[in-house]
Amino acid sequence: MTVTYTIPTLERPAGEDGIITAHWRASDSEVVGEVTHTGSSYGTCGFTPDPTAADYIAYADITEADAIGWVKSSMGAEAVTALEASIAAQIEESKAPAIVAGVPW
Repeated sequence: MTVTYTIPTLERPAGEDGIITAHWRASDSEVVGEVTHTGSSYGTCGFTPDPTAADYIAYADITEADAIGWVKSSMGAEAVTALEASIAAQIEESKAPAIVAGVPW
């Protein structure tokens, strides 16, 4: 299993190139028989753009890979590892739930 990161949207001040917020989603799934078990997380990361920085990227040139890299960097390696472990735990819970619901009729 591999966690997939996506960026559903970016926010920037109107008329400017600098990204101030990246909305991200991380998800994974595992198919067991005919059932797909999923886990996911959604969040945001805030940024302070610096157009004078050597690595600054204008809005029109930003790729999703760039934004994912910024998000992961902003979160830090330990938080990324913990997030991915949480998603794996969601999948395991889906495969063997501790609590089940229903009615006997």
